[in-house]
Amino acid sequence: MKNKWIVVGIVSMGAAVGLSLGASRAGAQGPAGAGAGAKTIKTSADSAHSGHSLNPVKWVKKNPKASTSKSDAQNDLYKRLTAGLQGQGVLPANTNLQDACAGFKELGHCMAGLHVSHNLAIPWNCMKWDLTGVQTGADMSACKGPENAKAWSLGKSIHALKPAANSKAEEKFAVKQAHDELKGAGA
Repeated sequence: MKNKWIVVGIVSMGAAVGLSLGASRAGAQGPAGAGAGAKTIKTSADSAHSGHSLNPVKWVKKNPKASTSKSDAQNDLYKRLTAGLQGQGVLPANTNLQDACAGFKELGHCMAGLHVSHNLAIPWNCMKWDLTGVQTGADMSACKGPENAKAWSLGKSIHALKPAANSKAEEKFAVKQAHDELKGAGA
């Protein structure tokens, strides 16, 4: 009999706790009754006056000047590098670096290819085809290039186009030249 009263007491306490938690949750949902919906709905004018949007996309500040200044800085870098490469004879006078490096993923890789092309007297169209895997519109009949349109490494390109050259040493030298020029131009 004593056990029965203990079980009844525990069950009734559990029910009381459950009812009190349910009531506090219902109270936290806001007022109920006539006009309750009008009081809890915010208009777009209310949120505009509060200065805080609930849309997280609007939390990110957009600065349109940042993208134009970045492209201006990149254009300035290309101009400085073009002038330097034309002065060395690496780029022809009528070609700019941006056009010469079209198709490359990295500027340094393109510049290293330009230096190899200049140092070993390899036609740039052949070198570019080997390094990008994309044929240019020029005559490619004298070039050895990838058959499957897959780009070759700089060392493999040197070995294919100038087998007598020391491809590792030439590659290392051209990469150093490109790195030094990029560093000197502020890249």
